[in-house]
Amino acid sequence: MSAAEARLAELGLTLPEVAAPLAAYQPAVRSGVYVYTAGQLPMVEGTLPTTGKVGAEVTAEEAKALARISALNALAAVRSVAGDLDRVARVVKVTGFVASAPDFTGQPGVLNGASELLGEVFGEKGVHARSAVGVAVLPLDAPVEVELIVELEG
Repeated sequence: MSAAEARLAELGLTLPEVAAPLAAYQPAVRSGVYVYTAGQLPMVEGTLPTTGKVGAEVTAEEAKALARISALNALAAVRSVAGDLDRVARVVKVTGFVASAPDFTGQPGVLNGASELLGEVFGEKGVHARSAVGVAVLPLDAPVEVELIVELEG
């Protein structure tokens, strides 16, 4: 077990299987020392635990927990092409999308669910740039979607 996966276990988490793509794309692609993930939904064993808009059907706290799940799914996608999460030299960028009710403006707080997980797993290597974007709708009516760019060690 890698140190990163041991840290996940300490947090009471296990890396899931890579979520199957919903269309014609790969869950993650490596280019040089970088891994780019596709947007990852908060799928748990193949299903979404919650659907709807944040600020309407889904609370900000529920969405933050879903962003954490999405980040865990993104880490599974990274491992699928990197072979081992201990090869991560740095999380470079997190982009998060929040399906938002028209008056919801708490997207950064929702995406803290993903950012905090990455910090817990990777420490300083998990500190990253980030965008938190409110959108009208996401695939399968998911409340959140997260994608990562990570740099691998040489």
